[in-house]
Amino acid sequence: MLIDTHSHIYAEEFDNDRNEAIARAEAAGVGMILLPAIDNESYDRQETLALSRPDLFRQMMGLHPTSVDADYKAALELAHKKLVANPSKYIAIGEVGLDFYWDTTFRQQQTEALNQQIQWAEELRKPLVLHLRSGKDGSTETDAYAAMFSILEHFDGTANKGILHCFSGTLADARHAVEMGFLLGIGGTLTYKKSTLPDIVSEIPIENIVLETDDPYLAPVPHRGHRNEPSFITHVADKMAEIKGLSADEVAAITTANARRLFDLGS
Repeated sequence: MLIDTHSHIYAEEFDNDRNEAIARAEAAGVGMILLPAIDNESYDRQETLALSRPDLFRQMMGLHPTSVDADYKAALELAHKKLVANPSKYIAIGEVGLDFYWDTTFRQQQTEALNQQIQWAEELRKPLVLHLRSGKDGSTETDAYAAMFSILEHFDGTANKGILHCFSGTLADARHAVEMGFLLGIGGTLTYKKSTLPDIVSEIPIENIVLETDDPYLAPVPHRGHRNEPSFITHVADKMAEIKGLSADEVAAITTANARRLFDLGS
């Protein structure tokens, strides 16, 4: 069994064939799909899908950094209201984080929103699913990983567990994250020809890794350039097996156990 730890299959890109995509995922051995939240435009879609198949889907709650703007406090209040109304419904605070790729106009607001959501994670004892994207310029000023590590230093440590979703940092970042108690979320970019991820993954124990798709984005080879979907996680597992010298079944078993342990999903 495989767990897709990060899927947006509730998104409008699946409106024409969502049931078929779900069937393909289950046929491929995907036994659970975790749904990160984005903002108030996604919450109802996410919940409707999760309620339709409680055996397959699990929900998260949070405000995505690219949805943070000058009016972020109202959006954050809505997310918090949903979270505290039924905290057991949500397995994690996510996806939340910092995104400086295009610009840093709302950097301060993103930082404030992340601080608030880390506090939720601490109060509710839930893991974080972090979206971190550094600036396109590659400067230290727009290093989202360094900024995140700095923010976490101000908390008591109970929130220092979760996933660095769609990991795109350096080997040093990966090691730092693992030391703090985070897992690396690895998806389709692992299969890309010019990706540096294979070298990084080879240095990180598989016990510190979970698999994801981030669909409908970042489809793995041989589907690169097309819409991603949960069934394609098998290509990520195959590449991970090649790098680690394991069978695909072993990769599935270990990464699934990692996800179950982190999110308290049972056996």
